Amino acid sequence: MFDAISSAVIDGRSADVDSLVQGALDAGADPADLLEHGLIAGMSVIGARFRANEIFVPEVLVAARAMKAGLALLDPIFAERGVPPAGKVVIGTVKGDIHDIGKNLVATMLRGAGFQVIDLGINVPADEFCLAIEEHAPDTVALSALLTTTMPQMRTVIEAIRGRGFDTPVMVGGAPLSAQFARSIGAAAYGRTATDAVDIALGMVRSS
Repeated sequence: MFDAISSAVIDGRSADVDSLVQGALDAGADPADLLEHGLIAGMSVIGARFRANEIFVPEVLVAARAMKAGLALLDPIFAERGVPPAGKVVIGTVKGDIHDIGKNLVATMLRGAGFQVIDLGINVPADEFCLAIEEHAPDTVALSALLTTTMPQMRTVIEAIRGRGFDTPVMVGGAPLSAQFARSIGAAAYGRTATDAVDIALGMVRSS
């Protein structure tokens, strides 16, 4: 059962994921087990293959869409039971940047790892990140930028967050970024890939 769900996620078969998860629920399977051993297990394989350059963004997005079909069935059950998420992440693309493929990929991978994700979208000013921190008290904030011209906005956001007195760790990512740049603007971490971002987020939760 778990292997079938995991394989369907890996292959990007959304309809099969939906039917397999629903069938397992009808048979009395534990939703938490379906999440961990089915959906997350499948996305973990995708993440490892992506990190090894064996697959690329289109394949990851297809698998992520399949995983979301299963999450659509499980999320209401977890909400009803009051099951706590693995952690909470506020994510957004910074002001002036309307690119969201990378951000969406990271958000999906985080959800697949059990995180509650508050996605602020694109072109997000510093004040919106601060308001989201105040409202949701996340474990970390994730900033995305694809343009070199919008990279300085990341420093603006971090300075605004610190200026409001929040000590929430901030991770950054995007094609033009580097670990050196992340350090220079005061970010806690730099994620080169979506799977890196998940690993970083999990590490931040465990160390908090």
